[in-house]
Amino acid sequence: MTKSISRRSFPGLALGGAIAGYFGGGLLIATAGTAAAQPFDQTAFDTARAAGAPILIDVSASWCSTCKAQRAVVTRLVSEPKYAGYTIFVIDYDSQKDLMRKFGARQRSTLIVYKGEAEAGRIVGDTRAEAIEALLAKGV
Repeated sequence: MTKSISRRSFPGLALGGAIAGYFGGGLLIATAGTAAAQPFDQTAFDTARAAGAPILIDVSASWCSTCKAQRAVVTRLVSEPKYAGYTIFVIDYDSQKDLMRKFGARQRSTLIVYKGEAEAGRIVGDTRAEAIEALLAKGV
């Protein structure tokens, strides 16, 4: 019997693994017109909210297959001009429980959209492209 390896087996992989894997496991490179995921930062979040920018909070775990499926859809959508203005903040399910409580997220694979100061919508565990696009549309 083989034991599976998870994020819990290697605590140092927490947020770094989630962020590095957000856009296909490679290096994150921000280019004009595309959104890049970043670790949650309160100052950057407050600044984006005050500016009225569309924001996506992604509560995920690097080992979560549902999160990976959502991430693939989000990655595709934010490459489109309509959604390219999004600021994406990642909250690590395994190591940032305080932030999860702050946003009222009770489980991984939670996507929360803000439009300016207010939450515009959220979905939990839904990987359907049309559902994720409908959520992102609430922020633009």
